[in-house]
Amino acid sequence: MDRYLVRQLSRLFLFSVSLLSSLGVAIGTVSDLAYKITEYQLPIPIAILIFCYKIPEYAAYALPIAILLTGLIIYGRLNSDRELTALFSFGISFYRIVLPALVFSLVITGITFLLNELIVPTANYQANLLQNPFIAKSELNLQKQDIFYAEYESRRYSNTAKKLKQIFFAEQYERQRLLRVTIISFKGDRIWQIITAESAQWNQQQQIWDLATGEINRFNRRSQSVIEEFTTIQLPFPKTIFEIVNKERSPEDMNIRQAQEYLSLIQYSGNPTDVAKFAVRIQQKYAFPFICVVFALIGAALGTKYSQINRSKSFGLCVAIVFTYYCLGFAIGSLGITGVISPFWAAWLPNLIGILAGTYLLATANS
Repeated sequence: MDRYLVRQLSRLFLFSVSLLSSLGVAIGTVSDLAYKITEYQLPIPIAILIFCYKIPEYAAYALPIAILLTGLIIYGRLNSDRELTALFSFGISFYRIVLPALVFSLVITGITFLLNELIVPTANYQANLLQNPFIAKSELNLQKQDIFYAEYESRRYSNTAKKLKQIFFAEQYERQRLLRVTIISFKGDRIWQIITAESAQWNQQQQIWDLATGEINRFNRRSQSVIEEFTTIQLPFPKTIFEIVNKERSPEDMNIRQAQEYLSLIQYSGNPTDVAKFAVRIQQKYAFPFICVVFALIGAALGTKYSQINRSKSFGLCVAIVFTYYCLGFAIGSLGITGVISPFWAAWLPNLIGILAGTYLLATANS
């Protein structure tokens, strides 16, 4: 029975993944690439490579949906053809019949996790690198412009957790240098120094900043300023802004390890929304593959519960369930970003709700 069910599930699952991946990459990528070819003169061979690099991302999204569609169709067919009745007559329990689908979904969960960790971030990054020279406003190019970083320090003997220490701003990052740099330093609650420079570079050997062609404007308590011009100067500022800009990847193009490293860099940047958003995304990277188990449970439960579900109804029901589930995930994720709930629960609560819903459907179908 297990071999029979797994064989039925795997055949339709492979077909569903291929179909959904093809539809996803065609709808989500082809029109965008066509626009870039005509608007930015993106070469067609480069566009074809970008198209190929985007396939793993849409395959990763297709895996959970294919599990849901497969469970609905296969168990619905077993129900309508009275094969479930035949299995029940041999004394096989309802839950035992659904077990192969859950085990199969666990295998797909592992594949989804590995795909999202090892292949999708690298493929997306390579796709961005390919289009980067042709599109001025690409994501990677925008990351190198108007670079801002705020450094905070903790307050002792104060109700306020931290206070602003320095603000770093650069118009552009090019060839390992920050261009047209402004650094504002605070002492207490007032500005005491403003540094402007044409360029700044990180000195790896001495672990210090090398600034070129600028001036230092220092203010006393009476707001009187003393200006000191310099051709070159070395100052002991932190390396953090260089580490951030050298990542060269958007958050979506990072695996979990890279995302955690990036989070450690920005967690003191002073923007709690950005920090919370990134923390939620890291937890979602863990939680997303387990959608396969949730969808397998719901699909098998509905298929065994309703014998009148055919392929067209299964596809429509699949679209409705996926839409509802992702809307729920978006809403709960927003609560995590705004700080209403923790990032962990923001990522995992939709899965928990889905498991409870699937368990309820199984229990009612069994009764």
